[in-house]
Amino acid sequence: MRTARYFSIIPLMTNLALIIPARKGSKRFPGKVIHPILGKPLILWVVEGASRSNLAGKVIVATDDEGIVRIVRDAGFEAEMTRDDHLSGTDRVWEVAAKLDADWIVNLQGDEPLVTGDVIDSLADIAQGDDGSGIEMATLVRPLDPVDANNPNRVKVVIDRHENALYFSRSPIPYNPASKSTAITRAPEYFLHIGIYLYRRDILKKFVGLEQGVLEKTERLEQLRALENGIKIRCIKTGHEFLGVDTPVDVPAVEAALRAKGFKGE
Repeated sequence: MRTARYFSIIPLMTNLALIIPARKGSKRFPGKVIHPILGKPLILWVVEGASRSNLAGKVIVATDDEGIVRIVRDAGFEAEMTRDDHLSGTDRVWEVAAKLDADWIVNLQGDEPLVTGDVIDSLADIAQGDDGSGIEMATLVRPLDPVDANNPNRVKVVIDRHENALYFSRSPIPYNPASKSTAITRAPEYFLHIGIYLYRRDILKKFVGLEQGVLEKTERLEQLRALENGIKIRCIKTGHEFLGVDTPVDVPAVEAALRAKGFKGE
């Protein structure tokens, strides 16, 4: 078996585990996480990028499919089988995290092939030196072109002056009346939410035990469950390019982006 190893002179943050939920039965793209991207299964692009993190003590793929487990393990990475009745990826993450001695958990989606160790560390770094009293959850955001603000598949977030999320929405927030009579002299700044989360262990355990609220059901956004229950989500700004794979039509753009970064695949 080929073993994938990445070496660093930076000490690992051994109390942080990075878990990648990966189920085979995607409704919009069945078999998505094993679909070849430049000849290599999508999930391997994700786990290879994540494994270059200097702060994650463990990187584990959590899946309900034995074929995915074999693919990941044969490539030299770690994978764990989970139940097949989870309602969300976060529940799948907690099933694995509950067995680990980790104070912090990163939830990384299995369809983000452009993820890098540096971008993971930019999120995980916020927990360095934190005694658990300051940060409950954290996530990544990046500037969004106002032209894309009306796209419901591009989740927007409004942030307070302390970099905490005020609200997430599929609608364009903040609202811009775009009227000549308005006193607004320039368009508002939009932020795109990137679905990578850092959880303090006790907060993740609490989160998966909470019931869905009206806002989460309305927007179909799981992170609103945290806000509805008073859990703060710190937003870390990044300029990193993300191109997730939601449907088969996304594959060519992702492959082009990887080629542009010098990847040739297998």
